[in-house]
Amino acid sequence: MCDGPRETREKTMQKDSHVATYPRFLLRVFSGAFDGGARFYVTMTVLTAIALVGANAWAQQVANGMHLTSMTDHVSWGLYIANFTFGVGLAAGAVMMVIPAYLYDDHEMHDVVIVGELLAIASIIVCLLFVVVDMGRPDRFWHIIPGVGRFNWPISMLTWDVLVLNGYLLLNLHITGYLVYTRFRGDKPAKRWYVPFVFLSIAWAISIHSVTAFLYSGLGGRPFWNSALLAPRFIATAFVTGPALVIVLLQGIRRLTSFHVGDGPIRTLTSVMRVTVLLNLFMLGSELFTALYTGGAHAASVKYLFFGLHGHRGLVPWIWTAVILNVASALLLHLPQTRKSLGLLDLACVCAFIGVWIEKGMGLIVPGFIPSTLHEIVEYAPTLTEWKITAGIWAFGVMILIVALKVVLPVLTGELEGKAPST
Repeated sequence: MCDGPRETREKTMQKDSHVATYPRFLLRVFSGAFDGGARFYVTMTVLTAIALVGANAWAQQVANGMHLTSMTDHVSWGLYIANFTFGVGLAAGAVMMVIPAYLYDDHEMHDVVIVGELLAIASIIVCLLFVVVDMGRPDRFWHIIPGVGRFNWPISMLTWDVLVLNGYLLLNLHITGYLVYTRFRGDKPAKRWYVPFVFLSIAWAISIHSVTAFLYSGLGGRPFWNSALLAPRFIATAFVTGPALVIVLLQGIRRLTSFHVGDGPIRTLTSVMRVTVLLNLFMLGSELFTALYTGGAHAASVKYLFFGLHGHRGLVPWIWTAVILNVASALLLHLPQTRKSLGLLDLACVCAFIGVWIEKGMGLIVPGFIPSTLHEIVEYAPTLTEWKITAGIWAFGVMILIVALKVVLPVLTGELEGKAPST
């Protein structure tokens, strides 16, 4: 005999009484996020100290002006925008966890895909912070708020960048939040509430770095960036740094937590890196051939970057360090011993990560301004203030990632669940 309306309501109320409400979920995860052992507290203390040093340096920059940096009218983008560009690639590269998990139905990757989502969230927050500190007057941020300021959409590429970055952040927050909350409650997630957003995030991840590349290559007065290969190179390097950091993260999670990480995801991401590292080197060689073999005034920035120009060699050590690290990473990834040694794999990932950070940072942003449109050479080297602020932002981003992992991993392992204890 079917239950009547009253019996149905009573069963529903009884079920809800044993399942966590949303406020209880927030309270449980918030309390668990800041609870840990000695290693956790030491790590967070060190990161907090670095972040506070960066915050103090930024406060001095806001109070005293941008003259505390080495940026000038000639080189108006420096270390901040260099890190912003790298951070966007890191956020886009995190999608490499999503593609095999959902497009190719890799079940092992399904279990760890949320690590990539959390990395994307932390990376986008870092990117937005670098944009804020690069603004000499952050209080004028309202100028790009729709309906309040002058948004200049769809003409401005900068506006497109604002849209795609914030949209990607919201997508990842929704996907991660929904999956974690349903797992906390012990419910099965409804596919209609996250699968469409997952596939949208894949396309969106490509768009965030493509739009960033178009932001540079669309500046006609900067021939160093006027390359059709810039967007593909951005995507290739994103698929180097994202997998590299995720591989190291997964190994750390496997050692330090009870969350199960199989060898399959690490093998898959390593296979991706073997291709993308070589692809990035090939694209770099193609651009160098085009610029140096044909010659002309437009090759001045490339010559300055790799060999120096008129006695100015400020960026030469940077770019050759990046090339050496990228080549070393490619060699290590293709050694047979690397397939068995996690230490060699970690070394290859670190080399690739630092190499791309230099290449897409100081090796991309700064030489775009040198020489200037009047062919003047004004070199740029970051000041101590810029380094402090940069270190502070990255420390804050690492703190966000650690806290996010402390919230999510216990839920996924079942250590933190929303069902009330039986009485």
